[in-house]
Amino acid sequence: MQVSHGVSARFDDPNLVSCAGLAPVMSLAQQCGLGRLVAERLTLTGGGGANPAAKVASLVAGMVAGADSIDDMDLLRHGAMARLFGGVRAPSTLGTFLRGFTFGHVRQLDSIAAALLANLAAHTPLLGGVDQIAWVDADDTVRGTHGNAKQGAGYGYTGVKGLNALIATCSTPLAAPVICATRLRKGSTNSARGAHRLLADAIRAAKAAGASGLIVVRADSAFYSKAVLHRPQVRDAVLGHRPPGQADPAHDEDGDKTDSSDAGLRKSPRAAQRSEAEAEQIHPALTGAGAAHQRHHARRCDVDRHSSGSGKNLNN
Repeated sequence: MQVSHGVSARFDDPNLVSCAGLAPVMSLAQQCGLGRLVAERLTLTGGGGANPAAKVASLVAGMVAGADSIDDMDLLRHGAMARLFGGVRAPSTLGTFLRGFTFGHVRQLDSIAAALLANLAAHTPLLGGVDQIAWVDADDTVRGTHGNAKQGAGYGYTGVKGLNALIATCSTPLAAPVICATRLRKGSTNSARGAHRLLADAIRAAKAAGASGLIVVRADSAFYSKAVLHRPQVRDAVLGHRPPGQADPAHDEDGDKTDSSDAGLRKSPRAAQRSEAEAEQIHPALTGAGAAHQRHHARRCDVDRHSSGSGKNLNN
């Protein structure tokens, strides 16, 4: 038995909804001022820019419901969805809206997302303990694309043709990571390109969400550039390393074997020395009188063994 290629599925019962969980999600978004922020900060003009608050809300709802293309946004009009939500826009309308965006409008959306994150943190226990310590992690990933006409698609360090996404998250010992800044870039771009601006945006978003205590910025060694280290927002934070289990499940950046099950302790002698040096480097920021009023600039610390057996601290 074979499935016919002409079969399609559609949720069209007039009394049921396929995504009932959208109701509390969009209610929370409304309470946190999503529509108001879009109306105040997004300045898209032209025919496609009319009523941007309803269109952005429709896009958010569609993505939460699992849509990953413009055509998939039609799921918001299935069944009894119209009885739960008003102002839902058609996929063609949303496509016209998105095609009118420039990079400046994308940056306006970044501002809206940061403000919404702050409002979410104020209305919910999204980032518990963020007033004590906040971890800001940055990394990039390459997502594969299909077709020859995809703008910006290229071959990056993974060998996959696609687009490069640079992402920063904020987390605490009590809260899971929450995305606080993003950039979508061409696939062949360098990992650290624009990282200094992204980290600055991420730290500002974390502070707006209540990060008034220690902020630890963690990233791979590719992001430890002069532009990043000299960024004012980064200089006010502590620079550390992600635990080995979060970086590479098999190797660290020097090729030393790691063990992610050992609570973040590297097994090789050289890597173990580096872990100890990092702990000593960050420890003064956690203790001592007046630590909250001091500016800590912790550069990347590495310990290298020489033939004589002595260690060398490369920290400035």
